[in-house]
Amino acid sequence: MKPIRLGMVGGGQGAFIGEVHRFASRLDGQYQLVAGALSSSPEKAAASGAALGLDPARSYTSWAEMAKAEAARDEGIEAVAIVTPNHVHAGPAMAFLEAGIHVICDKPLTATMAQAEALEQVVRRSTALFFLTHNYTGYPMVRQARQLVEDGALGKLRLVQVEYVQDWLTDPVEQAGDNKQAEWRTDPERSGAGGSTGDIGTHAHNLACFVSGLTVSKLAADLDAFVPGRALDDNAHVLMRFEGGAKGMLWCSQVAPGNENGLKLRIFGDKGGLEWAQEDPNRLWFTPHGEPKRLITRNGAGSGPGSQAVSRIPAGHPEGYLEGFANIYTGAAEAIRAHQAGQPLPEGAALLPGIDAGMAGMRFVAACVESSKRDAAWVTP
Repeated sequence: MKPIRLGMVGGGQGAFIGEVHRFASRLDGQYQLVAGALSSSPEKAAASGAALGLDPARSYTSWAEMAKAEAARDEGIEAVAIVTPNHVHAGPAMAFLEAGIHVICDKPLTATMAQAEALEQVVRRSTALFFLTHNYTGYPMVRQARQLVEDGALGKLRLVQVEYVQDWLTDPVEQAGDNKQAEWRTDPERSGAGGSTGDIGTHAHNLACFVSGLTVSKLAADLDAFVPGRALDDNAHVLMRFEGGAKGMLWCSQVAPGNENGLKLRIFGDKGGLEWAQEDPNRLWFTPHGEPKRLITRNGAGSGPGSQAVSRIPAGHPEGYLEGFANIYTGAAEAIRAHQAGQPLPEGAALLPGIDAGMAGMRFVAACVESSKRDAAWVTP
């Protein structure tokens, strides 16, 4: 099959996440990048397009121009990846969806709830598909953990513990003027109401809900901006109550020295528990109550079809961040091809994050901010 013709908004020279999306889209040969509006600077957009080998006629100066032009082409893009700062998610996503072009958008959904609600309305009425890259849901052992919960191996769930801990904002690096990532991620106008809660807390929240299958019914959050002068939170402690009675805790921090990308999940039920860490992603620990702890490895003994379906190489060879990201892209490609053929979406499409996951993340951030303002009062997301 021909690769899906892909465009990209954002992700120009010096943008970390744009290159990650391009790696992920190429890994299984499902996409070919043919167009882009890669920067808000016309000069940088042109230079970025040239560096990627794009036809200069398809290296655009704005996403609005790109959506209009590509929708009018006989061989225009079929899907677009949006990899801009949060405040430039909604506008491009709505424009491309209204043009009938499928959207693969980086998380969180948008910067504000108003933007999110407007985007949700467009997604619901569009004939095109919308995907959100909560990439950790693509890890094989995360899929395995979800399957264990669905199969009842943990019994009735009682406790959900999740943390996402980093140290890269321990100093006021956004004030130095030479760290683009820090600048926009700590700016309320571009990032939104949440700092660490929006950037990595949404990942932790999504992972906990994806694996457990539970929905947060109430939360109580204590947010801090420990670095003087920082406008958004850089640390959050969140108590959570889930529908069905389970309780949990979420900790996200970007000011914890010694932690690089410490995303960890533990879930416990009346029949057993499980533990997974992103920095050791090919191993899942499962402990049936009263029995020794068991190690389940990707494609090893104890792994199931859910994890094996998103694995590429033999057991013992590590897979990680890029492969998990690519699983979202490849799953989206399978859904897009089915959609184009007028066929039902494949079964695996149900595991792909979309507008519902995006709105849940936005409600999580909003509830955390409101709760913290009210001295960690209980708030319904």
